[in-house]
Amino acid sequence: MTMPVLIVEDDDALREALSDTLMLGGHAVVTAEDGSSALMLLETTRVGLVLSDVQMQPMDGETLLREIKLRYPWLPVMLMTAYGVIDKAVAALHAGACHYLPKPFEPEKLLQEVAKYLLPDGLDDELIAEDPAMRNLLDMARRVALSDASVLITGESGVGKEVLARYIHRNSDRAAKPFVAINCAAIPEQLLESTLFGHEKGAFTGAAAQHVGKFEQAQGGTLLLDEITEMPLSLQAKLLRVLQERELERVGGSRPIALDIRVLATSNRDVSAEVAAGKFREDLYYRLNVFPLHLPALRERPDDILPLARAMMVRHAARQKRRVPVLSDAAQARLAGYAWEGNIRELDNVVQRALILAPGDTVGVEHLYLPEVPARIAVAAEVQKTEGEPTAVLDIKELEKRHILETLHAVGGVRKLAAERLNMSERTLRHKLQQYREQNGDLHI
Repeated sequence: MTMPVLIVEDDDALREALSDTLMLGGHAVVTAEDGSSALMLLETTRVGLVLSDVQMQPMDGETLLREIKLRYPWLPVMLMTAYGVIDKAVAALHAGACHYLPKPFEPEKLLQEVAKYLLPDGLDDELIAEDPAMRNLLDMARRVALSDASVLITGESGVGKEVLARYIHRNSDRAAKPFVAINCAAIPEQLLESTLFGHEKGAFTGAAAQHVGKFEQAQGGTLLLDEITEMPLSLQAKLLRVLQERELERVGGSRPIALDIRVLATSNRDVSAEVAAGKFREDLYYRLNVFPLHLPALRERPDDILPLARAMMVRHAARQKRRVPVLSDAAQARLAGYAWEGNIRELDNVVQRALILAPGDTVGVEHLYLPEVPARIAVAAEVQKTEGEPTAVLDIKELEKRHILETLHAVGGVRKLAAERLNMSERTLRHKLQQYREQNGDLHI
C-alpha cells in the first residue's frame, strides 16, 4: 500500500532500466524525461517518492528539488548522479533531498533506499491492512458493502470503527450519496430524538423552526449510529420501529416520511452482555446485528503498526509543511513492541508528539516518549505516589523546552531559523530562552 515512484531521467535507456528495476521490486512507477515534465505530472498525480537525475537540461535535478520543496515540502526527493561528490551531496541534503545516490549503484541498493523513504498510501481515512487479520476483515467488509444489510461494528475505543464504516459506505452502491454519522454518547438524552428524527416548528419549547434529522439527512446514503449502546432504552424502542417500518415521523409531526438508507452501528462494549444485563433491547440488537464485524485491537494486528505510523507521519508532516522524517530502527522496534492500549488513537498522538520533538529528518526512540508500561498504569501509579517519589507523568513545559533547545541546536544556534521552524516569533523565542537561563543558571542557552 504505497504510492508510485516518479522517475525523472533524460536518458531513455537509463529511465527504462530504473523503471524495470523498481517494478521488479514490486513498486508502481511513473516517469518524466525532464524537470518541467515532472512538475506538470505532480499537479495531477500523487506519488510517494521522486527519484531524479541531477544532470538534466533545461531544468536540472537540483532546481527540480527546490521547486518540489516549495510546492510539496513533505514529498521525499532522492537525487542520483555520476558526478556525486561530497560537497554536492551535502548541499542537496541541506536543500531538502532525502538521500543522494551516486552512480553507479546496484539494483539492490536502489530498492533498499526507495523502501526506506517511499511514502505509504494511507491518507484520507484509508484503512491500512498489511496484517492478515485486517486483510480478512476488509475482504468481508467489501462483500457486505455490496448489500444493504445492517452492520454492527464492535471493537475497543480508538481502533477505527468509524473509519471502517466509511470504508463500507465508499465501497457500496450508495457511495455517491451522503454518509451521516451521529455519536449517540455525545448528545444529551432530551435532544437525541430530535437530532435523529427531526422536529416540526413549535413541537416543543424552543423549536422555532422545522429541523431535518440525521435520518432524513442520510436519505439515499448511509447513517452511522456511533456507540449505539449509549442510547437510552426509551429511544431504542422508537429506533427499532423506524428500522422496521423504514419510515419516521418528526417530533411534533403526523406525516410519515419514507426512508431509503443503510444503517451501520458501532459499539466499544460487548453488546450481547449489554442485552443480558437489560441495558440494550434484544430485538434492536438482532435488527442491527445482521452482519457483525469485530475490528481487532492494534496489538492484535502487529503488522499494521509501522505502516500506520508512517502514514500518520506523512499526513501530519504535510500539515506542518515539513519533510517527512524517517523512523530509526530503534524507534520502529519500540513502536512494534508497545502494547497500544489506546489503539490507533494513541498511536496517532505518539506520532504527532514525535514530529514536535524531532527537529531533524530522523525520529529516534527518544522522540516517541513512550512509557515502559501502558499509559493508564503509569497514570494510576502517579495518582498513588507518595510525596518525594519521582513523577511518571511528562510535564508539557519540559517537553516544550526540550523541543525548543533541540531545534535551536539543529539549526546551529541561529535563532531566526529556529523561530521559523518552531512557528513562533523571535521575540517569543528570546523570552523563553531567557526563562530557561534564569531557571537553570546556564548562560550558554
